[in-house]
Parts: sequence; C-alpha cells; structure tokens
Amino acid sequence: MTGPTGRTATPRFSYGTNGLTDLRLDDALGLLADLGYSGVALTLDHMHLDPCAPDLAARVAHVAGRLDALGLGVAVETGARYVLDPARKHGPGLLDPEPADRERRIGLLRTAVRVGADLGATAVHCFSGLLPQGTTEDEGWKRLADAIAPVLADAQQAGVPLAVEPEPGHLLDTVGAFHRLRELLGDPPGLALTLDIGHIRCLEPEPVPACVLAAAPWVAHVQIDDMRRGVHEHLPFGEGEIDFPPVLAALETSGYTGLISVELPRHSHAGPELARRSLDFLRSAHREAAPC
Repeated sequence: MTGPTGRTATPRFSYGTNGLTDLRLDDALGLLADLGYSGVALTLDHMHLDPCAPDLAARVAHVAGRLDALGLGVAVETGARYVLDPARKHGPGLLDPEPADRERRIGLLRTAVRVGADLGATAVHCFSGLLPQGTTEDEGWKRLADAIAPVLADAQQAGVPLAVEPEPGHLLDTVGAFHRLRELLGDPPGLALTLDIGHIRCLEPEPVPACVLAAAPWVAHVQIDDMRRGVHEHLPFGEGEIDFPPVLAALETSGYTGLISVELPRHSHAGPELARRSLDFLRSAHREAAPC
C-alpha cells in the first residue's frame, strides 16, 4: 500500500517480549498498543504464554482475544533460554547427540507452530543451536535437516512460515548457512528466514542494506537492533554501528510487509522506556529513509 508520496505505508514495527520479561504478558501487550506498535514478537517462555504449562489451548485463546482487541499482529519466537531445562541455556537443542534430547526441542517447535496457527502469527521463529563438542559439521547438518523436517511439515499444513534465524556462534550462523539448509531440504515451500539486522552487521561481509535486499525472497520475520562488527551484543538504537535509514529503505524496496521486531533481550530492566524510545527512533529513521 502506498501513500500520496508513492512510499509504502509506515512499517509494521513490533517489540519482542523477551525484552519485557518484568511485565505480565497482558500488561506488555497493552503497553505496546498504547505506544503505537503494530505488533509483538512473542517469545514462548515461563513468564509469557508458557508452552510447557497446563491449559495451553485456553491460554492461547485468551492471548488471541487480547491481540485482536488491541489490533496487534504477532510473530511467535522460540528463543527462551531455560524453558526446557533450568540448568542449560537453550537446551536441549536440535543438534544434541541424544535423540531423546533432540525430540524435546522438536516437540517445543511443533507446539510453537500450533500456537502460531491459533494466534494467526506471521511466522514462527527457530534457530539451529550450537554444534556440540565431538559432533562433525556434516553430522550436525544432517541432524538439523532431520529435526527441522517434521516441524516444517506441521508449519506447511498450518500455513505458517517457519522462519529460521542465523545466529552468531550457531551451526546455522549466516544467510549463506540458511541457504545450505534450504538446499539440504530440497528448497521446500514454507521454509523462511528470520533476518536479525544486528546479526548482519556482526557477521555478514556485505553492507547491511545489500544483505537485506539479497535475502528478501526468503524473509518472513525481521528482528532489529543495533550491533557492532564482530561483537554479538544486542544494543539499543544509537549505541552500535548501524545506519538505520538505509536499512529501512532496503526493507521497503524489497517489498517486505511483515513485522519488524525490536530485539533487546538483555534490557528488560528498562523495557517500557526502551520500547518508547525504540519506536520514536524507528519512526524517525523511516522518515529519513530514501527507497533504494
């Protein structure tokens, strides 16, 4: 949709609940709507729509009603640190040596797909995880492809894109690695990309806007944050090295219409204020953006 200047409408900015963990979910959703966000990136976690607790269907229905009442779109994220194991960050994972451990992570992702479908999510996010010590890269890629396949089948049936995120330090760490997975799986429909703008600055060799344009055909979800080259630290806008107007211009030029979700998972202590400042910053950057 374009306005009188020929530019597309204001992007659909959203905010990640992993940066609002000190708030109840109902309160976080109300805050984001009051600030003027278009959506929320909802991380399934023990404090926000726990995927492992009883009565999930009823709780999902409540959240769906709340989102509808507030006019918020939603993407479902699965990056909770300790939702499956209280002693092991992001464990168990898709690359673990023990099949039973991999099945627990696969089960979580399949649950996330069902939740995403019931919420009308724009995408369900996931990541590969770290390559375990003693596991070869070839074996890691085989485990990843085998683990993603049933989740992707569920996502295809539900009509929800499964958006894999390249994560620094993980087996699947770059957009190029995403394409390796895509090719291993036979380029299936429904397999999409979560593009974290900070991760591009951290790892990718090309300028951020160029990477956005090159990845555009596969992008179903965007996370946005500031970052420095070679340092995987999600920073508030203005504290890193990224020039954001060209990034937003590239997203606009690419035709992306999904959620653009602020990703500040280590800043919940200042979540409400950072949510306000982040939206002000992004709106200003969008006004300055010149389409590519």
